[in-house]
Amino acid sequence: MKICAVVFLLGVMIHGTTSMIHTLRYFETASSQISGFPQFVGVGLVNDLVIMHYDSNTKRLVPKQEWMNNVTEEEPQHWEDETQVCLNLEQAGKVSIENVKQRLNVTGGSHLYQWMKGCDWDDETDEIRGYYQDAFDGEDFISLDWTTQTWVASKPQAFATKLSWERNGVAARWKNYFDHVCAEYLKKFMRYGEKTLKRKELPEVWFLQKSSSSPVTCFASGFYPDRAVLFWTKDGEELQEDWGEILPNHDGTFQTSVSLDLSSVPTGDWGRYSCVFQLSGVKDDLITKLDPGLIRTNEKKYTPYIVAMACVLGAVVCALIGFFVYRRCKAKQLSPQSSEPEVMQELNPQPPETQ
Repeated sequence: MKICAVVFLLGVMIHGTTSMIHTLRYFETASSQISGFPQFVGVGLVNDLVIMHYDSNTKRLVPKQEWMNNVTEEEPQHWEDETQVCLNLEQAGKVSIENVKQRLNVTGGSHLYQWMKGCDWDDETDEIRGYYQDAFDGEDFISLDWTTQTWVASKPQAFATKLSWERNGVAARWKNYFDHVCAEYLKKFMRYGEKTLKRKELPEVWFLQKSSSSPVTCFASGFYPDRAVLFWTKDGEELQEDWGEILPNHDGTFQTSVSLDLSSVPTGDWGRYSCVFQLSGVKDDLITKLDPGLIRTNEKKYTPYIVAMACVLGAVVCALIGFFVYRRCKAKQLSPQSSEPEVMQELNPQPPETQ
């Protein structure tokens, strides 16, 4: 499973529920011979909102939300200490790229090594779940199976790393980090950004159609959080259509869309169809009845959609940079060659260098 395609169902889609799963993720990327791209990039996200950023050009880890500055009240040296962690990860990323190139018998060219690590917290049950994945040039290399606490080698060349990490107890070290350090910081960050992270915002909804013979698209943008679903109904019954992919907007909100082929349905029956939006924690559905007169078809009417999509593309680029960053910062953190620490104290600890 491609690491960039991993989608986590983080919320229980039951209206009125008070329970929610919150997430803290680090995406790190080390790169080699990519012109115009930093050799290392790292971002941290809480509930898919970017809260911190580091790259090898600035060589500083900085907060990306105003409320993240609150951490210095408890830890005055927090940003300096974590900047040093990222500097170490930057060097580790270079080592991991070379190690994997040798393992895969690859020479020269541009390459990326990426990591994703983090934890989920259920604020009702207090359950914690950790995640750790490595990838090389966009393909999974090795990952942690949380249930069995074993390593999964996605390529034959990663099997030696799996054996080394299992022999050196790397999974147990990460579990200790996820259960304690990662969980502690996630709860702390949720407290700092509570007003932002726990808000509920409903979207604007449009109907779009490229031509009279094209499917009708229901487009919803501007909602928060991303624990939401959008689907079509006919006479109040949900149609068996795929839920739309949720994408980020430039302002921290989200958007999604679902399409329906109505080419065989008489226009007079279109009023039997509705687009339904559900947001976790909000009791009432947002139901928009399909009215042919409200469908936007020409260039002018498509403007809001085009602008929104442009914003999404920008956000996706940022997300990809985040993926690159997390894999890079992760390469040095868990090195089975070094002596094992009793506990991983860093907020964003180093993974072992890939052997």
